[in-house]
Amino acid sequence: MSDYYHAFEMSPVPAPGPDAVPPEPFRGIYGMPAFVTIPTNDLAASVDFWVRGLGFFELFSIPGTLVHLRRWAFQDVLLVSEGNVPEQAPAMSFGFACVLGQVDSLVEACRAVRPGSVEGPRDTPWNTRDVEVITPENARIVFTAAKPFDPDSQEARNLAAVGITPPDAGHGDNEAHA
Repeated sequence: MSDYYHAFEMSPVPAPGPDAVPPEPFRGIYGMPAFVTIPTNDLAASVDFWVRGLGFFELFSIPGTLVHLRRWAFQDVLLVSEGNVPEQAPAMSFGFACVLGQVDSLVEACRAVRPGSVEGPRDTPWNTRDVEVITPENARIVFTAAKPFDPDSQEARNLAAVGITPPDAGHGDNEAHA
């Protein structure tokens, strides 16, 4: 991992911690480096879930055809009206970053809008807390929050085993959280 370097200034995701504050919704227009397009047979219901449950906002829409949703910078979703929607969620998922302080409210909001849509939260071996959501379009969406780094934890040992060590460990300028 010595070829990698700390570049968190490029990301809207704040450093992990119990008091991490999420960035404000980003309303700027930019060339999207990545985005997800999700077909829906009920555009209004899908937008409602993504807005009230997942915390996105409507950046713009083409009535009856497409709604561009966003949370933070680089968290873009295009909901596209289409009759061909999968009947069940695929194994593949799409992930969005969040902060630890958002996990519980995200779970509650999704369950209030669409009971049975949420699995988790669960802690991962790579030092995150994840929530899996199945949206009305049967998309599998994972919200993941980096946990504070504890150098004495099993997660730190898991990361060190694959060459990811914190900058102060003397192994280069790597960052130990996902």
